[in-house]
Amino acid sequence: MYKFLGLFLLLTINLFAQEEVGPIMQRQELAKSESNLMNKSNTGTFDSTFIYIPDTLSIRLFDDFSTNKFQTYNADYSDLGVTFDKKYRLLDVGSSPLAADVLYTEQVTFKRVFDVANSSFTDIPFSSVSIQKGDLSSYPVVYNPIAAYPPYYIYDTLDYPNPVDTIWILDAEIYQDSATQFFAPINDKEKYWLESEAYHNYSMAKDPWSIGVATFDGLDENGYPYAIGTNNSGFADHLTSKPIDMTPYDASDSIRLSFLYQPQGLCDAPEAGDSLFLEFYEKGTDQWNTVWSGGGTSVQDFDFGHILIDSVIYFTDYFQFRFKNYGGLSGSLDHFHLDYVELDLSFHNDTLFEDFAFVYPIYTLLNDYTSVPWDHYKNNFAGKMTDAAKMVIRNGSITPENNNLNGSVEVSYGGGIEGTFVLNGANLSNGALNYGPRTTYVSYHDFSSGYHFDETKPGIEEEFDILGIVPAQFTNETVNDSVHSKQVFKNYYSYDDGTAELAYGPTGLQSQLAIKYIPYEADSLVGAMINFVPSVYDVSNKLFILTVWDDNNGVPGSVLYEDESFFPRTPSYGNGSNDFAYYFFKDTMKLNVSGTFYIGWRQFDSQRLNVGLDMNIVNNDKTFYSVNNGNTWNQSGFLGSVMIRPIFSTAMDVTLGIPEVKNEDKAATIFPNPSSGVFEIKTKNFESAEVFDIQGKMVCTTNTSSFDISALQNGIFFVRIKGDSRIYKVIKN
Repeated sequence: MYKFLGLFLLLTINLFAQEEVGPIMQRQELAKSESNLMNKSNTGTFDSTFIYIPDTLSIRLFDDFSTNKFQTYNADYSDLGVTFDKKYRLLDVGSSPLAADVLYTEQVTFKRVFDVANSSFTDIPFSSVSIQKGDLSSYPVVYNPIAAYPPYYIYDTLDYPNPVDTIWILDAEIYQDSATQFFAPINDKEKYWLESEAYHNYSMAKDPWSIGVATFDGLDENGYPYAIGTNNSGFADHLTSKPIDMTPYDASDSIRLSFLYQPQGLCDAPEAGDSLFLEFYEKGTDQWNTVWSGGGTSVQDFDFGHILIDSVIYFTDYFQFRFKNYGGLSGSLDHFHLDYVELDLSFHNDTLFEDFAFVYPIYTLLNDYTSVPWDHYKNNFAGKMTDAAKMVIRNGSITPENNNLNGSVEVSYGGGIEGTFVLNGANLSNGALNYGPRTTYVSYHDFSSGYHFDETKPGIEEEFDILGIVPAQFTNETVNDSVHSKQVFKNYYSYDDGTAELAYGPTGLQSQLAIKYIPYEADSLVGAMINFVPSVYDVSNKLFILTVWDDNNGVPGSVLYEDESFFPRTPSYGNGSNDFAYYFFKDTMKLNVSGTFYIGWRQFDSQRLNVGLDMNIVNNDKTFYSVNNGNTWNQSGFLGSVMIRPIFSTAMDVTLGIPEVKNEDKAATIFPNPSSGVFEIKTKNFESAEVFDIQGKMVCTTNTSSFDISALQNGIFFVRIKGDSRIYKVIKN
């Protein structure tokens, strides 16, 4: 995996100059989702944990992953059908619990008798008690017989009038305790999968046959690597079916398991040594048998597997199957995507999954953005509905299908439908006479007239529900004929769908990254939300300066805001769903922006800082980077949306208000900083500047917008610019 990754990064450097992408090493949106753990204990015992007893399914079993069929585990002690088994740590030889206050020790204790007259003593061991001691760290409890002794020593003296002394062992290790194991029956025929190590998602596969896949990689169910910081490979995610009753059938019934799978998708390509495996459970021998495997390659269309179940060993009342992957264990690496899993009668070949389905969600009904501040929209709603709403659908029929049925997009608010758009069938097929067999169609639809999101809604943030429907004219799986999404209005602008497929960033000392935005109205910018993702190397200790630029003929121009060099930022990974770190301007200042602006950073080190890259929505024409201090800017060559969102001061955060930083009053920029001694000053109406050392001695003056202190010793210096009340710190190294 790392050999391939190094080659891949080398190629990206050659193809796209000083910008890179790499795999994600942690999926933050799954962090903290501990409620899905089947057994969880924070006390070192199984006390108050649940063991879940799965229900049994029957065929037909079908999952196209358009909905979530992963079993959840959230039972409560009071739920109907929950039973329990209370186990005690200490039992007598008859297996009855000992009293709650008993104390013993496993070391031999004794009575010591002193003979003062003869200056000697005699130890008389206490008799032991035979008991059983259990291990409450796991269920069922294993008991072992032990010899237990009283937890004290007695000291006595012959022919001496003092009382007998009893010395207690304060930390006696044999004491009574208990743990209660609860058992919860599962009765949910709509859930097929016992664990959620594979990642259910709508974004990581490339052109799936329908919306939704299960993705296998090197991250566990909570989004963490199985073996972080290693080069280890091994078995990682499992997707295990619930038990299935096969007794109504026999080996002559042509029952088959069919599925689709794709390597890489929009993520990291598995190597030849990586694999996706399918195993069947054999109840008679209590073992899993490998019946199929698919090797790693670069991305390709989904391939299919057909496994005929024709062995009598599987026709029991407790048949199971599971998929598992072999690959790198240190992150979101070596991806396989699974779709259309079906266990059914009537084995067939070329007619696999005749379906008509959405392929991806509807990401937005707005022009350009997936989210904008509600204040900005309601003040400027005219003309903001998109004239190019993207729809991706697939005709999975093996024959051409008519396109004379229209689809629709419904917009709802608070459960009530507010507006409907027609998806013309001929437009959905891009004007083709019919939908071609096994073909994916990308079409764009004009929603700029008719309904618009109701600007009179009273909230300071708003959310609308979007339902897309594309009915088929032939029998198919109707569950994926519709998709649900949301249009969110908060206090930021965004291009992305909230999920990163890769990690992105420029490389090179003092390199800069800038994302272009054109706000609906002039307003006060207060900072940025940035989705930093862990990748191959931890860069959370690397430094960057949050920066805002104005526009210079379609590329970043003058600096409107830049953090002070002595107060740099670091990437923050954090935990939580769609984790964006918030970076507010220094002292919560507000920056007035009007028209096009760019927001991003200047980094100190050469390493990629790994901002999330959404590969599903293409906005690389809004992404710019520079490796020469902003003298020239390059447009990104990676198709996607960089997950940096500018935050505006709206009704959501009016308490941030301190006087706005006017453009004409903005701070100067001195760069590069640190440097070997040559610095440039960027400010309006520059006249002159003075440079002082740390003792306050003036070391040079300049009447130009640069100065050179390379002959001086390394250290901290201060710059005073004529007409500017600020003092600027620079570092010579």
